Amino acid sequence: MKKTLISAAVLAVASVSSAFSGSHADKVVVEFGYPYPHLFDVTYEAMMPSFKEKHPNIEIKFRATYESYEDGTNTILREATSGNLPDVTMQGLNRQAILVEKGIAKSLEPYIAKESNFEKDGYHQAMLNLSKFDGNVHGLPFSISLPVGYYNMDILKEGGINSLPTNWDEVIQACKVMKSNGIKNPIFWGWNITGNWFMQAMLWSQDKAIVDGNTINLDSKEATLALKTMNRIFRECEMQNLSWKEALASFAAGEIGMMYWSTSALGTVERTKGEFALKTGPFPGIPGVNNGKPIGLPAGGNAAMMTSTSDDPKVREAAWAWLKFITSGEGAAEVAKTTGYMPPNKAANEIILADFYKANPNKQTAVDQLPLLRDWLAYPGENGLAITQVIYDGMERLATGEATDVAELQKEIAEEAGDLMPR
Repeated sequence: MKKTLISAAVLAVASVSSAFSGSHADKVVVEFGYPYPHLFDVTYEAMMPSFKEKHPNIEIKFRATYESYEDGTNTILREATSGNLPDVTMQGLNRQAILVEKGIAKSLEPYIAKESNFEKDGYHQAMLNLSKFDGNVHGLPFSISLPVGYYNMDILKEGGINSLPTNWDEVIQACKVMKSNGIKNPIFWGWNITGNWFMQAMLWSQDKAIVDGNTINLDSKEATLALKTMNRIFRECEMQNLSWKEALASFAAGEIGMMYWSTSALGTVERTKGEFALKTGPFPGIPGVNNGKPIGLPAGGNAAMMTSTSDDPKVREAAWAWLKFITSGEGAAEVAKTTGYMPPNKAANEIILADFYKANPNKQTAVDQLPLLRDWLAYPGENGLAITQVIYDGMERLATGEATDVAELQKEIAEEAGDLMPR
């Protein structure tokens, strides 16, 4: 974890409200775990002064960060077994269900019921539904992302490319132009992003869910087209198979012409990039499908969930105070300012950030794609994470060139993932 956040974790204090009016010696400690420090360290640092001012008697103890959403879920499952759960955890939108099913994530309904102006505070129903299970809200969405394109306009314009590609054929053609201009790695396409997100993006682009109930759709014609399109991007663009951290650093250094990734990284890219013109654009579509425009795209992001096992009502109330603050209009606004995520809080988007997107058009790109928003789907049953890994491994074999027969690869992953699905 970054030294800055460790310092913030040591110094950060807050209090729940007038209910905690004791001395500073009576601080209530709330333990908190979250993923992706390279994205969110700066966000929580920005939030802490206001939280400290409003709630001086709660200390937020930041735990070691999660490497990814999968790591976050596995960590919570282990901590539930060992009896060492944090009070609040950030989990990927597609990883909430398993924590609810196992009784680890607590229903937030009792806390919401006590709030007099909860909807007016920006928690409108559409976003609450992202974390609703069996009619009860178990999480408050913290950040929403969609896949977008990042473009080094200096590199593109050197090759005479003045308009952004709108479909993958145009992307591949742009790659060839850049290669002819001496760009060694013209593209990074984020196959290795968490939760098979780009695989789902390619399927949702064709209006196809990757899973329906207990049926996984990896043997569908849409999956065939998705895998063939990926293979073309990897092979015809001669894409180097970088880790996502290497790719973000390489793009920021001005070495990659086009990068396809989550809008979540925009803040990091803007803070670290070299002296080149950066522009974001909509996620391209598959040629021949819907005039080359995506029909849908999966909503990425995460939600704050309460996992506290404390018997002390002050700790649980303090956990609710922290959870509510970071997802409130004020807290959520910091998400947009420091990252490329979109705040799911209506007050943040419509009031606090009314002029923000006008002044930050690169962050407007994802907002413009909101009509395409579809569910980021989790695989059901005990083997959900194992299925994620099967698909990840298959995509990696395509990216590295180890798999040369797309039809054979598709058959293998469809059968292996299918065998792991609940019956």
